[in-house]
Amino acid sequence: MSTKTKNGKRVFLQNEDCPIRNVVSQVGDKWSMLILFSLVEGPDRFNSLKTRIEGISQRMLTQTLRDLERDGYVNRTVYPEVPVKVEYELTPLGEGLAKSLWKLVSWANTHHEEIRSARREYDRDNG
Repeated sequence: MSTKTKNGKRVFLQNEDCPIRNVVSQVGDKWSMLILFSLVEGPDRFNSLKTRIEGISQRMLTQTLRDLERDGYVNRTVYPEVPVKVEYELTPLGEGLAKSLWKLVSWANTHHEEIRSARREYDRDNG
């Protein structure tokens, strides 16, 4: 993740070995957490997810689901039916991630108004 310099402060590396850049930036994007939290309640289909996550485009939902599947957080199951049925669900890795992220989301919910107030004050003083 990082190395220490002579003065004892960390240096954050720009490479694939840095978990902040490699893992956290992926799940911290605009849509990944919302998809993960939507799947905490159990498997769901694409159109249901699209309806439940307001504002996400079909293309963005498709790409984000693929990214989450690639990273091992989501399983995609295709059922041989007519029409074809596809469900997405969290893997154990995805469940662990969602639990860890819930602490951050809970903190954000608790402090949301305080943060918005700080932003307004900053914008007023620096705008």
